[in-house]
Amino acid sequence: MLSAHQWLAEAAQLLDLPPEAARELTRELLDLTRKVAHNRSRPAAPLTAFLVGLASNDLSQARAHIATLSARLS
Repeated sequence: MLSAHQWLAEAAQLLDLPPEAARELTRELLDLTRKVAHNRSRPAAPLTAFLVGLASNDLSQARAHIATLSARLS
């Protein structure tokens, strides 16, 4: 079985993303999904991460979207 980091690196490669894309926002996304799961809905947590990715053109924009959603949950 692969570790999370190994899987994310493999997934990034398969999606033609640079490897740092898989590592750069890991902590921020996990923090966001934890907040969503505890303050809104468990099933909404991974879907929120999906929406962040869908709405983002690059890592800095993803970071801004994570900050916006995290602020709403605080």
